[in-house]
Amino acid sequence: MGIFNAIVDGLRWVLDGMVDLTGSYGIAIILVTIVIRVILFPLTVSQTKSMAAMKVLQPKMKELQAKYKDNPQEYQKRTMELYKEHKVNPLGGCLPMLIQLPFLIAFFHVLRDISAGEATVFLRFWDLSAPDPFYIFPLVAAGTTFLQIKQTASDPSAKGMMIAMPVMIGIFSINFPAGLVLYWIISNIFSIAQHEFITKRYPMNTTVTADTAETAEGGKSS
Repeated sequence: MGIFNAIVDGLRWVLDGMVDLTGSYGIAIILVTIVIRVILFPLTVSQTKSMAAMKVLQPKMKELQAKYKDNPQEYQKRTMELYKEHKVNPLGGCLPMLIQLPFLIAFFHVLRDISAGEATVFLRFWDLSAPDPFYIFPLVAAGTTFLQIKQTASDPSAKGMMIAMPVMIGIFSINFPAGLVLYWIISNIFSIAQHEFITKRYPMNTTVTADTAETAEGGKSS
């Protein structure tokens, strides 16, 4: 709890400083969100590369799944060999999301404690210290979450998540302070833009060839 409290206190200090500078919690939240995303940029690059590699390996993984459908242990073994050969970390896409979670919770604690006032009013309609009465922020949060998941999905089985996750985010956002939902929206938009930039800047050239198939399936048979 000591580390988390430090994150909350640090975020509150930075946010208050931004509010003093801009006179608006809305602008302050947007700026702090961008700063957090920039700090996490190296991890985002790693995440995007990992997801791109996973997409490239999907056809081969489907072949292995079909071939070893009655032998899950062998399937797991062959899959790990495939990951190792192409230097792919299947958990690489999770790390940036896990790191963002403490910031999301910290934002919730910080925004929960602020009092309604002129500085919390955003675009004349939203009090960022209270839930959005127009339900616009929850809808935008759900929509940007859908776009982000669609953009990064590397497995056809993720189609269910493309629906379930945005709906869940939309429902939760109805009761959360609008400032917290704004953080989520800006983070999603920044993530979508980052993903487009990274995929163009660092194109994934990994290919799965017949030689790869032989290595993955028969590497230990010799």
